[in-house]
Amino acid sequence: MKANQTALTLPPSRTRIKICGLTREEDVDAAVAAGADAVGFVLYAPSPRAVTPERAAQLAKRLPPFVTPVLLVVNETAMNVIAASAFLPGAIIQFHGDESPQDCLDATGGGARAYLRAARIPLDDGAAQFDLVKYSFDYSHAQAILLDAHVEGFGGGGKAFNWSLLPPSVDSHLVLSGGLTPANVIDGILQVRPRCHTLAVDVSSGVEADGPDGKPIKGIKDAEKIQRFVAAVRAADAQLAKNPHEFLSAT
Repeated sequence: MKANQTALTLPPSRTRIKICGLTREEDVDAAVAAGADAVGFVLYAPSPRAVTPERAAQLAKRLPPFVTPVLLVVNETAMNVIAASAFLPGAIIQFHGDESPQDCLDATGGGARAYLRAARIPLDDGAAQFDLVKYSFDYSHAQAILLDAHVEGFGGGGKAFNWSLLPPSVDSHLVLSGGLTPANVIDGILQVRPRCHTLAVDVSSGVEADGPDGKPIKGIKDAEKIQRFVAAVRAADAQLAKNPHEFLSAT
């Protein structure tokens, strides 16, 4: 598979931001206030961040125009995905399990509803063996390929894979996820943005409130962390806009 070289010649663009794993009204409001472009609701029952389609629809009613709800599903039947989607007509579907290209199409009315396909990138040096160029070709009907770390279970592991081992040019829109925080998202954007058409970022555990043990409370967001995350993304965009060729040559 040959990578599309035009990705490296595109000018920098604003990095879109998704805050995922929302379960409370105040967290939806905080994401919107910070300037998020999308918010994610987990419909995977085993997840500690899971909500029902009905609850996701209730939370999504708080969204203003042009902030997109995203429904995360894992190995769900097409019938169930279609039923859940009916509660949020404007939602994008995020397939985060072992769904084949045909599974994704069947669950989105032949691609009539936009969807994202998660690619589970191995940790450490294993990232070099993942053929992202082929993966993006196989799921060419997806609006974007979401890059997450391959951890036990499905998503939400709070771990980052080695971004530097991704292919230099991928013929796709990408969404960077997996272990992002206000502290590391700038580096992630600078490394990954030059490799694709456009880049978005997706954060969940990195903006969650800290519990008494210092660990994130899954499903409970911290408004101040969300604000810092968004500010860091904008700082990365400013660096790319100022000198994009510096980062192109580093990949």
